Amino acid sequence: MSYTIYSDEYFMNEALKEANYAFEADEVPIGAVIVMKNKVIARAHNLTEKLNDVTAHAEMQAFTAAANYLGAKYLQEATLYVTVEPCIMCAGAAYWSQIQRVVIGTSDNKRGYSSLSENILHPKTEVVKGVLETECRALMQTFFQMKRENN
Repeated sequence: MSYTIYSDEYFMNEALKEANYAFEADEVPIGAVIVMKNKVIARAHNLTEKLNDVTAHAEMQAFTAAANYLGAKYLQEATLYVTVEPCIMCAGAAYWSQIQRVVIGTSDNKRGYSSLSENILHPKTEVVKGVLETECRALMQTFFQMKRENN
């Protein structure tokens, strides 16, 4: 039996689909998927406006969905694909989940965790940055440009 091994770009495109759902809902367009054994086990996008909840970030929603899927709180064999660098809250949640890998589309120089410290994630977590960076950055830039034009 053979199966396809998907690339980081493939799964980041899945996260971008989620980011586009957020964009269409007038949410900050960040999307996330969590993958284990080459399978998406959780999908999410920002829901802070819809839920009126400052903690309803894409990553937080994805961690909850993945934990529910697995029936366990630790994600040691999972990879988080997220279109924009996680904030400190989400990086802290990634730490506590013990996630194996975090793959980031584009950096966030203002609110990303690395603006404070690269050591916020669990020491065993592997970080990959810049996967589909142009596409991820463009979606954010378009969203905020539209916001500025409409105000």
